[in-house]
Amino acid sequence: MPVRRIALEPASRLAVWARRIAIFSLPAVLLAIIIERAGLLEIVPVLATFGAALGMAAVAIVLAALALIGIWRHGTDGLGAALTAIVIGVALLAYPAYFAVLAYRLPAIADITTDPIDPPRFETIGRLRSRQANPIAYAGLYAAEQQRRAYPDIGPLDTEVNAQAAYDATMAIITKRRWQVINTHPPQPGRDGYVEAVARTPIMGFRDDVAVRIRALRQGARIDVRSASRYGRHDFGTNAARIRILLEQIDDAASEKAQQPARPAQKAKAPPPQKGNQPSKGR
Repeated sequence: MPVRRIALEPASRLAVWARRIAIFSLPAVLLAIIIERAGLLEIVPVLATFGAALGMAAVAIVLAALALIGIWRHGTDGLGAALTAIVIGVALLAYPAYFAVLAYRLPAIADITTDPIDPPRFETIGRLRSRQANPIAYAGLYAAEQQRRAYPDIGPLDTEVNAQAAYDATMAIITKRRWQVINTHPPQPGRDGYVEAVARTPIMGFRDDVAVRIRALRQGARIDVRSASRYGRHDFGTNAARIRILLEQIDDAASEKAQQPARPAQKAKAPPPQKGNQPSKGR
């Protein structure tokens, strides 16, 4: 008895290719992240790889949308492949879309400091930057005015602890945050304390340079911070957020250190009596 074969509807080629392109964009994004975090190449090929991956994700979404139209009209197979492509594409594009919104709302500056008149300098870090990196010199009053409008809360931290205690609290927080310390020297009479470190952005791992200055006051110390993106004209608010969190954590650490009770001085132990001066025992 002959067996009847049910003819299956052909799958939408657009849906299949949309899923293939979307899946291929995933390792491309991971490759860009690995290259940047490992420091294998400069920023230009990393951004080119990342941009190509995002472009493939956008193409996958467009092909998937066209495939859905064909599936709706002709009843062809491929709904799962089209939806998979859309989910992957939207997931990859959501991250840069969020930063696009920030770029629209925030000014195009990438160097934030608590002291625009006399910002902490990049001494050692300046020699580590490549030619494609941003200049180490502060942009000036124009950038300071933009910073004041966008981040009016960014300012120096005045603490009641002395300069050495403020320096110790700063080093403790920077070590806790696992930043790469490049240059450091504690405060001395007539000389400010200074720390230079390199921070990383959470996902892509882009390098941002940070300088912290601890200046002794008559009563306490003043802490100024400068955080600057090594590449790009827009930091999307990352540097201001980093300074804000860093100063809050330093203030908490310094306050905790100031509230710790002083250790009581240990009493000096009396020297043991010499044998010649020991009293004779009664018989």
